[in-house]
Amino acid sequence: MNAYQQKWLNVLHNAHLPGWKIEASGEDIFIDMPHITDLKVIRDNLPQTLGLMSLDIDVAKERLNFIFHNGHEQFEYLLNPTEADLNKE
Repeated sequence: MNAYQQKWLNVLHNAHLPGWKIEASGEDIFIDMPHITDLKVIRDNLPQTLGLMSLDIDVAKERLNFIFHNGHEQFEYLLNPTEADLNKE
């Protein structure tokens, strides 16, 4: 686990999100939310929310993939994509 991933885990755990399980999964962060969570609302607000939360992170930015799951469906959000990520077809 890199320092950037660890900082994000700390920030997310300190957000005290009831019923959310947040853990490292390799180089990613896996977030398992209660099954009633509306993933569309999460996805629509995620860039702004992560942007505000990132203000508490004072280590160098690295590529980090968040995997959000609510028991029925899931989506991924890539923060700080690499050149290789941007050039995938």
